[in-house]
Formats: sequence, C-alpha cells, structure tokens
Amino acid sequence: MSRRIFKVMASDRMDGKAGGDPRFEILIVGMNGELRGKQLPSGAEGKVWAGEIRLPTSTQSLDIWGDDNDDITGLSLTIGDPDGMVVADRRSLAPMPWAPEGSMQVLATMCEFDGSPSFMDPRAILASVVERYRNRGLTPVVATELEFYVMSADWRDTGRPSPPESLTYRGEPNGFQLYDMSAVDALEDYLQTLKAYAKAQALPADATTAEFGPGQFEINLMHRADALAAADDCLYLKRIAEQAARRHGLKSTCMAKPYSEHAGSGLHVHASVIDSQGRNILDAKGGEPKLLKSVTAGLLDSMRAAQLIFAPFANSYRRFQPGSFAPVDLTWGSGHRGTAVRIPDKDGPAARIEHRVAGADANPYLLLAAILGGMLNGLDRELDPGEETMPSYAPANTTRLTHDFLSAVETFRTSPFIADIFGARYQALYGDTKRKEALAHLSTVSDFDYRTYLARL
Repeated sequence: MSRRIFKVMASDRMDGKAGGDPRFEILIVGMNGELRGKQLPSGAEGKVWAGEIRLPTSTQSLDIWGDDNDDITGLSLTIGDPDGMVVADRRSLAPMPWAPEGSMQVLATMCEFDGSPSFMDPRAILASVVERYRNRGLTPVVATELEFYVMSADWRDTGRPSPPESLTYRGEPNGFQLYDMSAVDALEDYLQTLKAYAKAQALPADATTAEFGPGQFEINLMHRADALAAADDCLYLKRIAEQAARRHGLKSTCMAKPYSEHAGSGLHVHASVIDSQGRNILDAKGGEPKLLKSVTAGLLDSMRAAQLIFAPFANSYRRFQPGSFAPVDLTWGSGHRGTAVRIPDKDGPAARIEHRVAGADANPYLLLAAILGGMLNGLDRELDPGEETMPSYAPANTTRLTHDFLSAVETFRTSPFIADIFGARYQALYGDTKRKEALAHLSTVSDFDYRTYLARL
C-alpha cells in the first residue's frame, strides 16, 4: 500500500496556512496507543530514511502517566536505558495539514540494532500476526469504525467535560442525537476541517454519523487488505480529530466513557479473509456459514483473555452496562447489534464478522492483533460458537465479560492465548504495567465515595 498525499488548499483550512517553518515528525506507537517520537526540521528527513534516528527502547514501555516503571520491568536504567533504531515505514508518510505547509509525519517501528523488531512495538506485534496469515496463503481484510466525542475546550478549567455550546440549551444537551443531521450541521465547520485533514492524508474515510451522546460522532474507514495500514489509518484519524478540534477551539476525546449519563464510545472492527486468488474464504455461498461460525467461536473463546486489550483502562469498564450497545455477554448473532460478535453478511465478497467489544480508547494495533489472533483459532480448528442470539431469543447461561479492570488484568497475565499472540515478554510487560494502573485506581478514593458514603457512614 502506498499512501497518496493530497495538498490541503487554503480554503480547506480554518484560517489559511499555519505560520512558521515546516517540520518532519517520526513517530512510534506507545503501549496505550499514544504517539511519541522526534520532530526534525524540514530537510533533515534524510536521517530518517537512512535509519539514523534513535530513541530509548523503553519509550514503548511507558504507562499512561509516562512512567517507565523500571522497578517493575527492568527495561530502563536497570540495563542502561539503551537506544533502539527507529525504522520508518514509507507507506505511512503523510502531510500534517494542521502544521506549516510542507510538514510531514511518518510512523516507524522500534528495532534492535540487529534489525529485529522490538518485542514492545505494537506495529511489530500486529505485523507478526499478519505474517501468520501470509504463511497460510491468506490475507486479512479489515476496517474500523471509530466513535469519539467533541466537547468544549474548558475541561481543564472546570475539571469535567461538557458538550459544545452549539449542542446545548442553557448548558444542557439538546437530547439524544443519533443520526441527527442538525447535530452534524451544528458542528459543520469542525467536521469539514476534519474531512479536509483526512483527505490530505488519503485516509479512506467513508460515512460520518452523529451518535447517541451530545457531540459524539462516528467515522467509518473503508476496508483494507493490509491490517497494518488499517491500524495506521485509525491512529491517524484519532490524531486529526484532535487537531481539527484544536483548530476550532474544541476538544476531542477517545476516552471510552467521558460522561456518566451518556453513551460510551466504541471502536468496532469488521474483518474478513481472502486467499491468494482474492476470494473471500468466509463466503458461505448461500449455504451453511461453517467457517464464519468457527471464526466467530475463535473470537468468543479468546475474548475474556483479550478483554484487557479491548478495554485497556479503568474507565473502559464503565461502557459494559446491561441495556447498552456495548456487549456484556460472549454472544453472537446475524445482524444483531447487541452481541459481542455480529455477522453483518454471510454470502458474497462482503461476508465478514464485526467485533463490537472494544472501546475507542483501544490501541488499534494491539486490538487488530487480538482479533486476528482469535480468528486464527477458528481457521485452524472447527469450532462451535453455540446458540445464536436472535431478536426475540437470547441463549441462557452465557459467559459474561468482566466489569472489573483488575480481573481483566489477571486473566490477561495468565492466558496461553495472549502469550502465543503477543509473546510472553509483552504479556508480562503489559500485564504488570496495567496491574499497577488497576491497583492505583482501586486505592483512589473518588468523589462518588465522598458524596455517597461520607455523610451516611
């Protein structure tokens, strides 16, 4: 895949060209899906292509607070905090339309000095799973659907999020906005800037819809027969959503549940598999979708083990509420949007699964690695997903996803599936780092505790 690059015209920008000198950014992906890297002056990118850029390998072990946790991991000063090579992927080269004209960015993989990818690099982890498909003569085809909130930029001052003023009346939201075109119209300037940025980066953006919550939107990205490029697209979309919000004096967030009273934000993944002839092997051709069901079973069987990837933060677990569109049970259905795995189509080139568990806060590389790894189980073995959830019928005694962050951590840390897909070293690193985060959350007394218990106990 080569990324076509479009020049953003001044009319596509909010205020014309950004001032200052152009720059070049080389970026790696952290454990939590954050971008880290170096900013170089334009003209110095020759160092990037020559492989001369260095960063400490521990950069990809940083937790959500930016701590390297050397006392837990032993990957920083314990071993001298060694450098790694930052190897840029030319396919991901894209302009930064929010920056001075001519500014560019590129994603990279952290590598050891022998050229092997770091065990901590999320892009390398996904690439290794895709390689397993390639060894079978297969190619996964994936697409993501990202939900996110746009909110007022005063959240740092108020200490809490609030919808954009154009979506409120006397400070209160105007109500649910699902598919509401007036909500789209109210934030038209922001959405147009976002779309201009997406066009400049050649992101395969498709439909934009208003979701339930005030200021909540979903942008669908089209399918790619390149899972790494699909994850790159999703990460770039998160960045341009935030950059467009800044341009308009707003804030965007992929926090899974920013409001207690409003819907959470998900990151749904559609996936199919093609063979060397380009044929969709999940196509049931009008018959019994045996392979689709087996792939679905593979996903369900691995879902509890991988829930920490789908829901990587304490806030993530606030999405999993009965009666919401975030699934709480390990169920599947044909076209049923309340299930963990949905089969939108079983016949023809569009035959595929939709994975509906992950929140918008998920790292897209680790997310796709977990999903494609679960699908491999169903490709290699004939599995049964159990009873199908129907509009008027739900199977009894289904296994439930956990609502507890620490429980998800402990399941992840001991899972043979996780060790196989992510490697035992990354399983330990990610699990131990998240365990520290979960314990910090448990030991923090919240405003809820004070309001509910302090006056009564």
